[in-house]
Amino acid sequence: MSALTPQSDMPTPTTDKITQAAMETIYLCKFRVSMDGEWLCLRELDDISLTPDHEPNPEDPNYLMANERMNLMNMAKLSIKGLIESALNLGRTLDSDYAPLQQFFVVMEHCLKHGLKAKKTFLGQNKSFWGPLELVEKLVPEAAEITASVKDLPGLRTPVGRGRAWLRLALMQKKLSEYMKALINRKDLMSEFYEPNALMMEEEGAIISGLLVGLNVIDANFCMKGEDLDSQVGVIDFSMYLKEGPIAKSSEEDVQITAILDQKNYVEELNRQLSATVNNLQTKVDALEKSNTKLTEELAVANNRIITMQEEMERMKDDSTLFSKGNKHDRTADGQTLSEVRKHLKEETQLRQDIEKELEVQIGMRQEMEMAMKMLDKDVCEKQDALAALRQQLDDLRALKHELSFKLQSSDLAVKQKTELNSRLEEKTNQMAATIKQLEQSEKDLVKQAKTLSSTAGKFLQKQH
Repeated sequence: MSALTPQSDMPTPTTDKITQAAMETIYLCKFRVSMDGEWLCLRELDDISLTPDHEPNPEDPNYLMANERMNLMNMAKLSIKGLIESALNLGRTLDSDYAPLQQFFVVMEHCLKHGLKAKKTFLGQNKSFWGPLELVEKLVPEAAEITASVKDLPGLRTPVGRGRAWLRLALMQKKLSEYMKALINRKDLMSEFYEPNALMMEEEGAIISGLLVGLNVIDANFCMKGEDLDSQVGVIDFSMYLKEGPIAKSSEEDVQITAILDQKNYVEELNRQLSATVNNLQTKVDALEKSNTKLTEELAVANNRIITMQEEMERMKDDSTLFSKGNKHDRTADGQTLSEVRKHLKEETQLRQDIEKELEVQIGMRQEMEMAMKMLDKDVCEKQDALAALRQQLDDLRALKHELSFKLQSSDLAVKQKTELNSRLEEKTNQMAATIKQLEQSEKDLVKQAKTLSSTAGKFLQKQH
């Protein structure tokens, strides 16, 4: 994949320059978005070598985590810089519908999620950045107010939604940088939630907390009642940081379309994998339903056996009463039979209790599976929305390409017409120059004839005198 920046005839950069440029690279899907001056450029992952001596192992977790930290820090720089510049140019209080502000919260969410330790549950691995944010009120007393406000907000059902609300309230309070700095300085507490090489545990987190100080110059006001923070799609819109090149260079639009197509293919593949996961969960739910039905039948059979044994025990008691005056040997035999019946009844009762417990476990597993399916359906809907947004961007780029092509054709036609007009003017100029030369020659001939006639007239006059 070629870069989105305008192509030039400059020589190939040296390895040192390439290594330095790779330090500011943002990886996306199977390609990366790198900052070239004030541009974002998409390049293939294998197009250059990052070090002159040896090639790093792309499967090394430390190498991947270091690249992700650098990418997130660069995106945070772009987002914060763009937000401050646009807010100052706008000159008013920002609200939740302001696009650069929305992108800033998406970038901050990705930064806080980087390197989070996953909590394993029956539904899978669960990662939430709400846990670290709850610690802020223990480190900074002023944060207790917004933490309590987030917990009291109606409509927030997930930790992700509470974390998003907390970020918005902290920005309104103009203390987001202070809170982030307090968290980063307590790595002993953060280690409970983050991996050792996470962004919040490394120097990139301290840099981002320093950049957040600049946001204190802007004013923001959010109304979070009725806003669905639980199901928002956290997708970074790179088009906000891409600059348009000259109109005549339509090849850049082709590269942008290719980049959008790559993103669309990635989202479609992710959607396909989610669909396969939903199908597997549906299969497990069907199996659990069959097992539940079987356990229910076994429970009904056990209940019938218990009732039968109780009736048999009552009958044995009646028989024992009738024959209580019989011989001692018969009473002893009846007592042994009654003991065996009671023992058998106790075993059946224990079996019934075990079956009931297993049935409760199966019902709980089924409910968890249903919840997992709902969450996956919600995730699929979010991915479909992101895919629709990417398709819309692709359509916009195609329309822009068509418009640029039309302008280019119109410009070529105008240049052609001007060239033809210039040719005709040059031809007329040449004709006029030739005519002028002929007139000058005729003038010279007339002057000669006039001189000849004048001399002839003089001679004629002399002869008459």
